[in-house]
Amino acid sequence: MTERRLYILLEGNDDERFFGRIILPLIAHRYRSVRLIKYACLKRARVCKFVKSIRRTGDEYLLVTDIDQAPGVKAKKQMIIERFCVVDPATVVVIIQEIESWYLAGLDAPDAAILGVNLPATTDHVTKEEFNRTIPPQYDSRIAYMLEILSRFSIPSACRRNRSFRYFMDRERLLPAGLAAAGAPGGKEGGTRPDATLYHGEHLPNE
Repeated sequence: MTERRLYILLEGNDDERFFGRIILPLIAHRYRSVRLIKYACLKRARVCKFVKSIRRTGDEYLLVTDIDQAPGVKAKKQMIIERFCVVDPATVVVIIQEIESWYLAGLDAPDAAILGVNLPATTDHVTKEEFNRTIPPQYDSRIAYMLEILSRFSIPSACRRNRSFRYFMDRERLLPAGLAAAGAPGGKEGGTRPDATLYHGEHLPNE
């Protein structure tokens, strides 16, 4: 474990829910602490000031963004850099298409059948609206459906169905050993949540 802290800057609640449940258990042991911060509602100057403070203390950060309507990953990173000029492009994580595509990718075929979800072979082009159309009638809210997916989330399935998720997991060295070595199926992830601090833009650390 390093003495450094990791700050993961996220766009919204759905991203926070996903990273808190799936990614934090895999990465928390590497750092003194991991903190999730929602930046979409913050002013540009405040985000830039915060990123500068992270760099000054020698800690690490990732900034996560959906590709949305950008023509490609490089173009989206450029948009982020133009908005937050202090951000290192190497720290930007681009989700294709939107965070909902990562959720849906984590359903394996048996669980999709149990839930009554028509699962696409790839979720690379799944948007928020398309995800919402997959919500089975037994769920009275979108959040309940997302939580159900997270409780069944399969990292091997997500890696097969979404290229940007696979790239992120590979880049951050989070792939299960068997999957990293040979693409072999592994178990489901997303168990007990480690100690982490969530910031909602009211009181950022290092300010």
